Amino acid sequence: MGKPTGFLEFARENPKKQPVSERIQHYDAFETPLTSRRLTTQAARCMDCGVPFCNSGCPVQNLIPEFNEYIYQGQWRNAYGTLQSTNNFPEFTGRVCPAPCEPACCAGLVDDSISIKQIELAIVEKAFEEGWVKPNTPVPSTGVKIAIVGSGPAGLAAAQQLNLAGHEVTVFEKNEVIGGLLRLGIPSFKLEKTIVERRIDIMRSQGIIFKTNAHVGVNFSVAQLQEDFDYVGLTGGSEKPRDLSIPKNDLQGVHFAMDFLTQQNRRVENLDVQGEDILATGKHVVVIGGGDTGSDCVGTSIRQGAASVTQIEILPEPPKERAGNNPWPEYPRVFQTSSSQEEGCTRLFSTTTKKLLGESKVTGLLCAEVTWVADSSGRWEMTEKEGSEVEIQADLVLLAMGFVHPVKEGLLENLGIELDGRGNVKTEDYQTNIPTIYAAGDMATGQSLVVRAIFSGRQMAKALDRAIKGYSHLS
Repeated sequence: MGKPTGFLEFARENPKKQPVSERIQHYDAFETPLTSRRLTTQAARCMDCGVPFCNSGCPVQNLIPEFNEYIYQGQWRNAYGTLQSTNNFPEFTGRVCPAPCEPACCAGLVDDSISIKQIELAIVEKAFEEGWVKPNTPVPSTGVKIAIVGSGPAGLAAAQQLNLAGHEVTVFEKNEVIGGLLRLGIPSFKLEKTIVERRIDIMRSQGIIFKTNAHVGVNFSVAQLQEDFDYVGLTGGSEKPRDLSIPKNDLQGVHFAMDFLTQQNRRVENLDVQGEDILATGKHVVVIGGGDTGSDCVGTSIRQGAASVTQIEILPEPPKERAGNNPWPEYPRVFQTSSSQEEGCTRLFSTTTKKLLGESKVTGLLCAEVTWVADSSGRWEMTEKEGSEVEIQADLVLLAMGFVHPVKEGLLENLGIELDGRGNVKTEDYQTNIPTIYAAGDMATGQSLVVRAIFSGRQMAKALDRAIKGYSHLS
């Protein structure tokens, strides 16, 4: 695919970023995409490899060599047709996906991998510019009414696929805007909200109904839901955050990361901010958790004018190169720096928080260094390093340690949904213990990536369509 010798002739190019001093002054996107001509050169780097491991590395199984070839040949519309056949929302994944396809790229064995994520985003943005992104072609209605509860990536993907199959789809969202995590969780400087609204407008025009301020199990009756719809798809996400089990975790100034991020997204969209204002302005901020959510807290805190930002990770610092037990084409567990971390924060690894300091308000943390050792069975055990205790100043502590399972109260309890051993919705081929109720996304699988949620929503739609018709043409 592409030019057989392209990966030898051309170097990988990455999009240009605004200087840190400029981009931290706003909440808009800060990357400048490559021109079409330069992207053609990047697509030319795609090798004519015998087995395209990038396909299996991609959670939605994008046909990557195929759309690279189309871009190299200047056939952008064909490239879009190939891309949208597997991915409902490449405008989202092209911005927020960690691109596990790229480390699986064969070119990466000898040089830098192909710029797959860049090319994907360029294709869909070209498609929007040229008017190629259109509502689904109307098909005969089956008359089957399906409710999707939750309008995040899994719910939106399921809704679009089920609409494509001819079913009548209504999406319920507890907030006043559609998009779930995409809209109120991910910062605008990573995913501008006009991008989400642009897609929702298209979905509305193809007949999908969206009901906002409809929190099923709270202000919308579960019984009414089951009475009004033939089938229900649960895609409410994994929203129960992991908490600290240490003394004084109830001090003022200690907040869950998603509460902090949601408030700032609401400010950017001029929506009402609910509850006490959580602001980093002028404060010494400590983010506990080294993942994507923690990184989002870092970037948001810097933009709010924090006095300092420290990010704590309990796991050890990853190696600079792949370890022997992490071979290609697995996703590399190596040291990485996010764009937010580039903007200025102190990163501490192998650090545990033992106690929060302060009387009524948090003033700091008592932390200690830890070591990790594998036992005889291969399980890793953590041991505190003697004499390593240190106090870290903090006026604001943000807990970004992930999510443990979906919220059970209300919807799940009222429906009588069976849960698995981890507290997620238990499913078999996306069907719950109630035959007419299905589940997908983080609610069923646990916390994961936006791109995996999209794939899960697509697969739930296919399973549900097959249950209704006895077959399904959905992919």
